[in-house]
Amino acid sequence: MSVLGGIGLFLLGMTIMTDGLKGLAGSSLRTVLGKAAATPLSGALWGALVTLLVQSSSATTMTTIGLVSAGLLTFPQGLSLVFGANVGTTGAGWLVALIGVRVSLSSYALPMIFVGALARLMGKGRLAAAGASLAGFALVLYGLTTLQQGMGGVAAHLHPSDLPAVLGMPEVGWLSGWFGLLVLVVVGAVMTIVMQSSTAAITVTLSAFYAGAIGLEQGCALIIGQNIGTATSSAMAAIGASATAKRLALAYILFKVIAALIAIVSFPFVMPLVRGAAEHVGGVSLLAAYHTAFNVVGVAVLMPAINPFTRFVEWLLPETRSALTRALDPAALENPVVAVEAVRRTIALSLRTMCPKIGAAIAGNEAAASGLSLAEPAAALRQARDFIADVSGPPDSESEDRRLTGALHALDHATRLAETAGEEPEFPTARDGEEEQRAAALCAEAMDAAVAAVDDIAREAAFSAAAAPIETLQTPAARVALARLDHSARQLEQLKRAHRGPTLRKVGTGGITVDQALGRIETVRRLEALARHAWRASARLLGEEAETPAK
Repeated sequence: MSVLGGIGLFLLGMTIMTDGLKGLAGSSLRTVLGKAAATPLSGALWGALVTLLVQSSSATTMTTIGLVSAGLLTFPQGLSLVFGANVGTTGAGWLVALIGVRVSLSSYALPMIFVGALARLMGKGRLAAAGASLAGFALVLYGLTTLQQGMGGVAAHLHPSDLPAVLGMPEVGWLSGWFGLLVLVVVGAVMTIVMQSSTAAITVTLSAFYAGAIGLEQGCALIIGQNIGTATSSAMAAIGASATAKRLALAYILFKVIAALIAIVSFPFVMPLVRGAAEHVGGVSLLAAYHTAFNVVGVAVLMPAINPFTRFVEWLLPETRSALTRALDPAALENPVVAVEAVRRTIALSLRTMCPKIGAAIAGNEAAASGLSLAEPAAALRQARDFIADVSGPPDSESEDRRLTGALHALDHATRLAETAGEEPEFPTARDGEEEQRAAALCAEAMDAAVAAVDDIAREAAFSAAAAPIETLQTPAARVALARLDHSARQLEQLKRAHRGPTLRKVGTGGITVDQALGRIETVRRLEALARHAWRASARLLGEEAETPAK
């Protein structure tokens, strides 16, 4: 019973500590992961480091899925972070090896639980997150002590000879050794599947070895299986998920399988080295090192082939969603800031789709205006509205609050642009007077400038080389395009004001009919509305606060 209680306390502590560490990290987790993945090597290193700090490979993986879906990272960049997370998650084994099984910290853990719980319940923001982290860490320590005590009783009834012998153990034949190895690999995988945590399963293995219940080689075989077992969680999580999540889950599973195959094939050659090192290094530390080592070897094998590997995964799981809504991945909702980036990119893609077609229709270019109707971008904007409604939690900083507010304004104006463009089956193309012709030319220029203004966001997001800092919303090219858009919208707004009176007076002089006059007024009104909404949507996406074009 002590073993089960120790495992339960350990799992509970890890969950609470991970939630607290993620709260402490806040949006910086997204920023660090995004900027760190410039190269596959740096992505793997930072993925390992971040996972080590937050003690959750799932947090790193889910954030990575959101970043890739939102277009903030390419798939190879995201894959390098996932590879690194596989190495970083082995850090918990080192915590157990160096502290958990060697030192009884239960007397220190209880006061830490009290202080942490107090800070969690009475504090807010980062203080509450720090309290949860402290209380969770203390529960981990207390669970390890309880597990260690329980394993002492297990060791009295369980001996290494009671388990299948594996290669490397004294007087073990080749065939029986391979059979025992495969049996324990399967047992290790089942342990992880049952506990739904490779960290907990490996902790049990380390404690059992420390208590003398299993041998060193048997422990290594169990760890190989426990490392494979984590792939089942990814497989289950990928059911019904987006294509991006499925691709990363498949890549994660393939990585685990490849790393395990390398460990199994090299087992007969590695075990003599491990046995020799045991004369100078503690066996528990050797098991933790073995767990880390074969994950590092797996990364080293796949990293040089990351581009062919990603193409293979993409070939197995092709993307089926619309390019406009591909960023709206449910995984992005795990991090509110990533969710906002996904919505911003969807708006930019919708504008980049709508504006050229609107401009072509205004110019009377039926060939350019045909093809994809405005129904798809309009539907994408509705999906973006529903998506952002599911974002939970307030922004962590003033800058993130401004970014969210800007995205909501941009979404509103982009939706109005789609509605205004769809008011009639065809755009007005009357060219009866100079003012209407000038209004059409200004609106077409505004549409062209809007595409250029949001192009950086649509092609890639704030982690691109063109806008390295996450706070930077405008690139030089975007600023120039936004100035053009501002100028066109301003000129068109002034033209609309000056157009109505003279046009109506032409009815009295007999120059045009009433229907013609009202049609021309409606034409200019609609053209001005199109330019205004395109300007406001683009300006809000790029961090501008103005509600009306500059005078």
